Amino acid sequence: MTEVNARPETRVGAVFVPQLPPERLRSVAQAADQAGLDELWLWEDCFLESGITSVAAALAWTDRLTVAVGLLPVPLRNVAITAMELATLHRLFPGRARVGVGHGVQDWMGQVGARAESPMALLREHLTALRALLSGERVTTQGRYVRLDGVALDWPPPQRPELLSGATGDRTLRLSGELADGTILTGGTTVAQVRRARGLIDEGRARAGRTDYHRVVVYLHAATGRDASARMEAERVRWGYDTMDGHGVAGSAEQVAEAVRAWAAAGADTVVLQPTPDDPDPEGFLAFAAREVAPLARS
Repeated sequence: MTEVNARPETRVGAVFVPQLPPERLRSVAQAADQAGLDELWLWEDCFLESGITSVAAALAWTDRLTVAVGLLPVPLRNVAITAMELATLHRLFPGRARVGVGHGVQDWMGQVGARAESPMALLREHLTALRALLSGERVTTQGRYVRLDGVALDWPPPQRPELLSGATGDRTLRLSGELADGTILTGGTTVAQVRRARGLIDEGRARAGRTDYHRVVVYLHAATGRDASARMEAERVRWGYDTMDGHGVAGSAEQVAEAVRAWAAAGADTVVLQPTPDDPDPEGFLAFAAREVAPLARS
């Protein structure tokens, strides 16, 4: 990509947290679709629920909803399989899937015997090969981790889809700017950290000579309803924050929308509301995000 794109309108998404059982996904996805939610995000967290199976099911159960996976851990995946799965998704559901790849949680990767000695080298090789395969190229490479011999997709997508990368550390943020089309930032990322991430991403983009627009996605802890503050306090303890100020928001639609606007002003293009695992009404939370928060956030 070489053309310069204007910054898009802020999008508001929400997470189907994998602490919910897989059989709950259908009703949640359909509620998101009916409410007009911009994006429904899924996680491939060990050892809860898979990403590709879930996103394919959610897309099949809905009509217009964009369904995203953030993210697929590359140590678990041969890049050819990743390319085949993404190409199939984008041919079956054109324009409705967003998928990111990343290091994965290193302790989990160690549990399954897949921890890489150099996660950075692995991610660089995976992103490079995945980008080429999804572009319809025939790829031969003998890297430290990625080795392909004349591999090409028989059914590549009609055009290369957006490729996202998860990133937190400085080197990974620069790498994402260099090789990915967008970056996923983890829940708990502060406004200041979003601004700093944008700067590091831009360093990578400049190094690669990229002028296309780079989209940034950030998860934002959010809760609403009578017990929102108590549930958010439990999230603070769970994630080890000193305070939830700057990491999340609990309250009314206007309060949540104000937070979305703050994170968007710092450089996030998609703000994905991350509900508490014990939210009493996941379907209602998605309707809240779509019908109440999103219009206020964009006003």
